[in-house]
Amino acid sequence: MAARLMVLNGPNLNLLGVREPHIYGTTTLASIEASCGEFAEVIGALVAFHQSNHEGALVDLVQSAREAADAIIINPAGFSFTSIALLDALKAFDGPVIEVHISNIHARDELHRHSIISTVAKAVIAGAGPYGYILAMQAAARMLNALPESLPGPLRVGPA
Repeated sequence: MAARLMVLNGPNLNLLGVREPHIYGTTTLASIEASCGEFAEVIGALVAFHQSNHEGALVDLVQSAREAADAIIINPAGFSFTSIALLDALKAFDGPVIEVHISNIHARDELHRHSIISTVAKAVIAGAGPYGYILAMQAAARMLNALPESLPGPLRVGPA
């Protein structure tokens, strides 16, 4: 059965490519979504891709993932540092949660260094740029034992 991956994006990520390109680069969220869709085909996964600037909408999506997804990949953006509501919703999700940040938040200013969402994440990918989404999808599929046998061992299994 195909892994069902839900990719969630928080506030202001709809402005990728124009907002602070010196930090986030020039890749748009639409390009990231297209790349995630292409990679989902490669690994035989289903991907649902969402973005919202509204905390409650993201909480609703996390809650819907309890029935609609096997893993959540989330770039909580500004909610990383403030949203107890999002944190609590993620705690109720049984599958792996992978947190993604385009920039290396650990090298950023004091306001952007400590994500409370990381406390519920099975893995955190930060600083790999937009490619972090692909890494997160691969990691999620691996955690679900859902990578196709056709992938080379180093991609499917990793170090033994």
